[in-house]
Amino acid sequence: MLDLTPREPITRQALRINPLAGCQPLGAIYASLGIHGCMPHSHGSSGCSRYQKTLLQRHFRRSFKVTTSVLKESAAIFGGDANLKTAVKNIFDLYNPEIIAVHTTCLSETIGDDIKACLCDFPLPEGKYLIHANTPSYTGSHITGFANLAASAIQYLAVDSGSPNDKVCILPGFVNPGDMKEIKRISALMGVHYIMLPDTCGVFGQRGLEKINEYPAGGTRVADIIDLGNCKKTFALGKYASEAAAVQLREQCGVPLALMDLPIGIEATDRFIMALKQISRQDVSYDLEEEREQVIDIILDAHPYFYHKKIALFGDPDLIIALAEFTAGIGMIPQYAVSGTPGAYFEDRMREIFRKYKIDGRAKNPADLFDLQQWLKNEPVDLLMGDTHGKLLARAEDLPFVRIGFPVMDRHVHSYLPVVGYRGAIRVLDMILNALMDRLDRDCPENDLVFI
Repeated sequence: MLDLTPREPITRQALRINPLAGCQPLGAIYASLGIHGCMPHSHGSSGCSRYQKTLLQRHFRRSFKVTTSVLKESAAIFGGDANLKTAVKNIFDLYNPEIIAVHTTCLSETIGDDIKACLCDFPLPEGKYLIHANTPSYTGSHITGFANLAASAIQYLAVDSGSPNDKVCILPGFVNPGDMKEIKRISALMGVHYIMLPDTCGVFGQRGLEKINEYPAGGTRVADIIDLGNCKKTFALGKYASEAAAVQLREQCGVPLALMDLPIGIEATDRFIMALKQISRQDVSYDLEEEREQVIDIILDAHPYFYHKKIALFGDPDLIIALAEFTAGIGMIPQYAVSGTPGAYFEDRMREIFRKYKIDGRAKNPADLFDLQQWLKNEPVDLLMGDTHGKLLARAEDLPFVRIGFPVMDRHVHSYLPVVGYRGAIRVLDMILNALMDRLDRDCPENDLVFI
């Protein structure tokens, strides 16, 4: 079907073809699952929560619970307040979560339900918590929903008690549990005490929970979210996914923030580690120095294979920005970069990277895979990097393809392995080099096959 995409550029205003973004509730659910003992609740029709749950389960290969208000025709006329209050009561009675995180959908936003007013006088059981975030699906993307839920958790819970806790707040962005674990490992090696929000480590690593009211061991504790107001600094990794929560914590509790790119590749990881060093006043760990040397050795050894290879990147904006800087820094050419999450920062930051490395590249946001394919038809590249949805594009344009980002639904293990930090840089290099070398073996004459 993609073979029919025309070469001539087509200007579109409202239509998206092969979009590059999920809807806000998807990101809100993922952020909610990063809070310990939390039940994500979708205030909308049952189909909304089913779609988000299916996509997340296909990416992580694990099941989890999500509840819904099951809004129907009557709610569209009379409002969904009664459904919501009944649902919250039933959730506490049946599932016994420590906290419920309510997020809205297209339907509840369109009919105008005031969630905060509806829940402000709800009689909470002792020791229980209730938060909400407005996440209409017709604006933003799954990254926006993730950011809104994280900011809402801080707005509802974080308190400045006046007693500093000597910790930093780390907002890891929309990344896999393996990435969050690696960020925590780096912070610990640098001697920095931290609270991470959200934290999905230990949430998706279990086969299943036997009891209906049982929750995974992982996730950020509610007590730690309350204690965020006593942190001495916030590290917000990724502007799109983390800035809103960092700004909320600064305005609410006076915690200063440092907004950084995702620590993917040498330069971005260096900046993150140096920022941690300013907090701990410790020398860089030997383990981290050794890992950095290994990355550099790999780049030097494999440089002939990826030098000046053109690459097309698509996916979440924070990830694409970090990948573009990393690949440009090792001698590749990020020719195209597209994302579906709206916001002017993406194109501005990409232009900075293009200028820094003297690359005549193109970036567009919001965009879709139809835009990218039209560019590829006019000027092909050597490698395509993005989520699972790019596999049809890679086949249509006969390009080697590296799966990275969200969602990756047709491969296993990826959510456990980091792409952040120096260890993550080694993995990204491994994926890039294997894809390019596999293509080289496929296309070269049989007599030119070598075993080196």
